Amino acid sequence: MTDAAPEPWPPTLLARTISVPDEALGALFDLLPAASPADALAWVRRGEGIVGWGEALRIETHGEDRFAEADQRWRDLAQHMVVRDEVRRPGTGPVAFGSFAFSPDSEAGGTLIVPRVVAGRRGGAAWLTTITSASELQPPPNPTALRTARDAPLARPEVSYADGALGASDWGDAVADVVRLIRGGDVAKVVMARDVTARLDSPVDVRSLLSALAEDYPTCWTFAVDSLVGATPELLVRRERGLISSRVLAGTIQRTGDDEADLARAASLARSSKDLEEHEFAVDSLTRSLEPYVASTSAPEAPFVLHLPNVMHLATDVTAVLDDTHADMSSLEVAAALHPTAAVCGTPTDVAARIIAEHESMDRARYAGPVGWIGADGDGEWGIALRSAEVAPDGRSLRLFAGCGIVAASDPEAEIAESEAKLEPMRTALGR
Repeated sequence: MTDAAPEPWPPTLLARTISVPDEALGALFDLLPAASPADALAWVRRGEGIVGWGEALRIETHGEDRFAEADQRWRDLAQHMVVRDEVRRPGTGPVAFGSFAFSPDSEAGGTLIVPRVVAGRRGGAAWLTTITSASELQPPPNPTALRTARDAPLARPEVSYADGALGASDWGDAVADVVRLIRGGDVAKVVMARDVTARLDSPVDVRSLLSALAEDYPTCWTFAVDSLVGATPELLVRRERGLISSRVLAGTIQRTGDDEADLARAASLARSSKDLEEHEFAVDSLTRSLEPYVASTSAPEAPFVLHLPNVMHLATDVTAVLDDTHADMSSLEVAAALHPTAAVCGTPTDVAARIIAEHESMDRARYAGPVGWIGADGDGEWGIALRSAEVAPDGRSLRLFAGCGIVAASDPEAEIAESEAKLEPMRTALGR
């Protein structure tokens, strides 16, 4: 008896996309078949986007070259695919969902997951994609049958919280240490993050979690990739036919729940020298990172205030066009070129990253790293994994994350309060 021949890389996969009636598709999260976060893939905003499940293939990478290796292996795979796409919209045909560690030193590494089934909606069009071995011949699933075959929803668990790597007070002390470094001229801005542990008395149902996040934060990108779940307000990059788009957030103020008071707070945020300085660092970081690859860049002179249910942010939408030399850069390549931005690391980047490693006392894993999807043509959307949680394999515990931009004018107590506000989306979703 001889050993079986190894599977060739890349394998030949067949991706078939068919159009379905929009009303038949229904809510995207309602199509996810299982409760486990490990089985759900999602990228949805305002009810549009894509969800996936099953695993046709997985690409895992680590270290400094985690982005480049994943991108090259995806390119190799896509070139060998057989594609039948009758819809031809962004997100149709073969796609891979991905998430990547913030730091190259993290054991979390990076992952691209090619699902066996993808359901999507965009601009009034709806579709289903199946991705199988080229030798498998099976009809695309029926949306009604998919919803009928779903596992029953799990009951809402009881939740308790505990400190993560640092309690709030100790984290505030670390922030104070970083403020002293900034005032001493060592660095201009450092983004400090903290984690909190949620313990559940029964497994979480990722479908309920995603639906709650999407309902509360419809303008955010609600995502699930490899047990990382969240709703990010920050778009790192969208690549569509050579056009690059990005939404930069930096500068935050909490909401009060009183509309009139919040309007006044929004006005104060727009005038705050501390927050405007923080925001300028983030926008400049992004545009400088884009500069070697684009023919032109456009960004408004002043940010706008983005209103979310729990906080308000200073926000700037940046657009750019890839130059002829870099026209074939994929969305993942662009994301790699931009990561980490000043919005999640600091300025200068290398100094800020060193200070983070010395003062946060934790591994961020894939928090604040790129998360999103990529198509066979390289187009795709990648957000920054914020307002998120990492779910344990048994579904009974989660690490919740929040980060704050620290500059010379930062006050540790105010930063603790801001971090608590940024933990609220996941806490609220878990409690529903």
